Amino acid sequence: MVKSTVRFPEEVLDKVEQMVEEGMCSNKSEFQRFAVEYVLSKATDHDPDIMAFDDIRTEIFADQEQTEDEGEDIPPADPASAGDDTFIQIATRVRQFGRREQIQTAEEYIDTQYPASDPRSILLDDILVPYRNQLPDADDDNDE
Repeated sequence: MVKSTVRFPEEVLDKVEQMVEEGMCSNKSEFQRFAVEYVLSKATDHDPDIMAFDDIRTEIFADQEQTEDEGEDIPPADPASAGDDTFIQIATRVRQFGRREQIQTAEEYIDTQYPASDPRSILLDDILVPYRNQLPDADDDNDE
């Protein structure tokens, strides 16, 4: 086995220690190994490798009347819609204008895509902030 150090908030470890005291797992390491194996088995095609995996799972989830056929513990992600792709393409174009120091063109492009009150418009405008900050001030050139 490979050793790995994991840091948890104190309240998480308190709950793990409580489960160990209640006899659900023999120690914290066993619980942590189980938790990782369990999530991997639900999220991927991983086959749990720790001994007594099914016994531990049954003990931990004894209060829940859940069978393998009753849905997932980890909900699947919603598939991206065509709207998501469109926004990403627009954001990419806005960033491209910003990198080319074409801020006004980027602003006009945003205005043609979304109304000013749309949260997407506000987010796109935020993409331009670093590029605006890099531009030399026109007033600074006139002061010299």
